[in-house]
Amino acid sequence: MLTAVVTTANMVGLIGFAWYLIANDAEQGVATVDAELHRVTTGVSRLVAFDGAVDFGLVNPDELNDDCPQFAIMPGGAPAFRSHLSRRACVTMDTSVLSGLAAASVSAADTVTGYQRDAAGDLVRVRVEPLYSSDQTAIGAIVAVAGLGEQQGAHTRLVWFVVGSLVVLVGVLGAAAHVLSGRIIRPSADALGQQEVLLAETAHDLRTPVAALRSLAEGAQANPAQAPALVPRVVGLAARMGGIIDGLLVRARLAAGVERLAIQPVWLDQLVTTVIDETPAHGARVTVVAAPTMVHADPGLLARAITNLVDNAIKYGHQPGTGAVVHVTVAGGTVTVADHGPGIDAAYAAETFDRFTSTGGSSGLGLSIVRWVAQAHGGRLSVYNADEGGAIFELSLPVSGS
Repeated sequence: MLTAVVTTANMVGLIGFAWYLIANDAEQGVATVDAELHRVTTGVSRLVAFDGAVDFGLVNPDELNDDCPQFAIMPGGAPAFRSHLSRRACVTMDTSVLSGLAAASVSAADTVTGYQRDAAGDLVRVRVEPLYSSDQTAIGAIVAVAGLGEQQGAHTRLVWFVVGSLVVLVGVLGAAAHVLSGRIIRPSADALGQQEVLLAETAHDLRTPVAALRSLAEGAQANPAQAPALVPRVVGLAARMGGIIDGLLVRARLAAGVERLAIQPVWLDQLVTTVIDETPAHGARVTVVAAPTMVHADPGLLARAITNLVDNAIKYGHQPGTGAVVHVTVAGGTVTVADHGPGIDAAYAAETFDRFTSTGGSSGLGLSIVRWVAQAHGGRLSVYNADEGGAIFELSLPVSGS
């Protein structure tokens, strides 16, 4: 629709401009012919002598008599004299038509201009200028006639050129409008698509804990004596739902560009150590090997990304019936989180980051946030499986001064 609106507006403007060019060229063509006719009638009127009788002695040898436009000197109802026709017949005209034009000019005592048809039926331009005696009495008229074939041909070529150019320009502008409108609309469409995906995935992720919460509430209602035992599970589900919603908000703000990065120098090894100390292990064994590394980053977002990686490894990086073992390494601006879980299917690796899902039953929003944090800092998030089993996540950031 935007393409159609822009193209239509451009087309209307171009048609108006084309109409102006064509009309202006037609007027200029007529003005050029009228100027030639005026040159002939004015020049011939100066050559005609009148001393009781009309004398063409100066007209016959003049170059106007042998050039185009052609002319005729006719009495037109004034005291009769023998008409004079220029020697060169550029167009074929009926003398009766010329005589009638001369009579109209003499009768009106004024110059007459207009269009007529020659003997072949083609349109010609005429100018009729009265001849006056010394007492300003009309004694005849000079009728100059010019064919319009050359001007019409040039005008027709211009019309075709303008129409062809108009068609090409409308096509080019339509294509340009399509490209530009696509670029204008694409960010909004992408943002809308991201919001739809976020809402759909969040609704999907919330469905399970909401159903479990309802089941616990119904169980407590049916068996009040079991209510105290169910409270910890209710609290855990509420915390899980809060984490999902919190992850959604952070992801949405990152995607919309609303989140501002508070960039500052950060010791990555110290930040990782602090995050691990503050992250509940839930019985998992977490080891850390960290070399001093400084990066420029938003410490809050970076801490959240590392928390998500460690928490993901603790929750899903173990075999059934065994405790999680997580190894965290910090070196050269890269945080590596390795676990001893089932690993990640390579076919789902891209989906894990792009569609906010995971293969381990988590919401997937956490890993997506990690990727966005990495990209926001000019880094990247990579995932692959270790040869001995388990998944390895690498969050790489540019090292300060490199």
